[in-house]
Amino acid sequence: MKHLLQLEELGQFGLAIFLFTQIEFQWWLFPLCLLLPDLSMVGYLINSKIGAWLYNFFHHKLFAIFVLVLGFYLKIQTVEFIGIILFAHAAMDRIFGYGLKFEDDFKHTHLDWIGKKL
Repeated sequence: MKHLLQLEELGQFGLAIFLFTQIEFQWWLFPLCLLLPDLSMVGYLINSKIGAWLYNFFHHKLFAIFVLVLGFYLKIQTVEFIGIILFAHAAMDRIFGYGLKFEDDFKHTHLDWIGKKL
């Protein structure tokens, strides 16, 4: 099942790359901005509850789709780009086993524990 889910996420990452080719941005911006959603981890400096909420907000695919559709509707390619980056990043994270976070521990995700549980 794990490999099937990874393939699904790989397909979604490919979709994000395709969507990126449909907007007029330089290709190097995609890899440059791909890790920016991880800045949301700054919430963990406050506490794990705020950290998990902020992380999950910026790593939730529905939020990414909302931003992308909003940009498309308003005809603002920069907003479309942000939605594509959010979507691609969330898919990439899930390919590598990083899921949405529970409040108890950064390593506790909806996909299982990251690394070994101590």
